[in-house]
Amino acid sequence: MKIVPLLKSLSRSVHNHHEQHDHQEYKATDSCTSGACASLTVWRKSLLISCKGFTVIDSNGDLVYRVDNYVGHPEEVILMDGSGKSVLTMRRRKKLSLVDGWFVHEGETGGCCTKRATAASKSRPTFYVRKNMNMLNTNPSSLLAYVYRETCGHKRHEYVIEGSYTHRSCKVSDESRNVVAEIKKKEANIGGVSYGVDVFHLIVHHDFDSGFAMALVLVLDQLFS
Repeated sequence: MKIVPLLKSLSRSVHNHHEQHDHQEYKATDSCTSGACASLTVWRKSLLISCKGFTVIDSNGDLVYRVDNYVGHPEEVILMDGSGKSVLTMRRRKKLSLVDGWFVHEGETGGCCTKRATAASKSRPTFYVRKNMNMLNTNPSSLLAYVYRETCGHKRHEYVIEGSYTHRSCKVSDESRNVVAEIKKKEANIGGVSYGVDVFHLIVHHDFDSGFAMALVLVLDQLFS
């Protein structure tokens, strides 16, 4: 699905502006060799005028993911692909706890934001993202959250998220400390307009699912916005 011409033009301009700088920066990362990374541009804005959400496009200006049901602090957030098909559903943990956490389900769960109840609504979540309690550390490499695979319980995390989402500077690492995804702030000015923190890079490394990477972005936005 093609994104609207204005956003597509802006996307290509930003990617062209950063192409050489990003290539040099990513080349320095061992796990991100040439051709092994996907660079997505994330807009914290819905394509629907009446909704708040996210729009995610690739370097060609094609719409790959979107979120349209994003208002305030919802109990459920649905990530869709460019055609509007539900890819993943993030649901806030409802149990009373001092630690904020979100479950990640495949597809649409048929929860509080939809009237449809399907077999998917009864499925167990695939991942659980838990906010790190120690948030007093202002170090840029501070630990933000743990990501657990639900089939393995919550005793041992599979990924950790470090950095600062507020400044759009984060990395997701696996158990071997290999970086699998990164959030990077865009510094480009197009037509004298600064993007601020509402437009940023999502760099997805080889063999890591881009949809799940975007799901983690949505959870971080809920945990730290």
